[in-house]
Amino acid sequence: MAILIISIALLGLITALVALYGNKGNRQNDNESITVAQTCDTCDGSDTSKCEQECMMEAAVKDIEYFDDEELDAFRHRHSDSYTDEEAEMFAEVVYTMRADEVAAWCRSLNLRGIELPDQIKDEVMMLMNDAPGQ
Repeated sequence: MAILIISIALLGLITALVALYGNKGNRQNDNESITVAQTCDTCDGSDTSKCEQECMMEAAVKDIEYFDDEELDAFRHRHSDSYTDEEAEMFAEVVYTMRADEVAAWCRSLNLRGIELPDQIKDEVMMLMNDAPGQ
């Protein structure tokens, strides 16, 4: 039994040392390569999930941008499937009055404000975002 416990402890120690030295080598390589960080303005569409993530982080430190839609703040913390058709129409009125290139920023604004987009208009919003210039 003691041999088993010693073997497991030794295996854990070896694993920790390998991980430690492996990470040290990676950190040295990271310092050697210099890359230019992409911003929301420079996203080229090749890695949309990374761009969207970086844009959300960038937007989180900025003031929330409103699109003449302050009345939608009343829908904070509602699930997307809980909206009535009349409530979804309020969102549709806002989205149909903006330019296609503003729709993604509007969705980020809603997300930062804790407002979920109603299921009834998600397809239209996605189509508008895909039709936006540069997409």
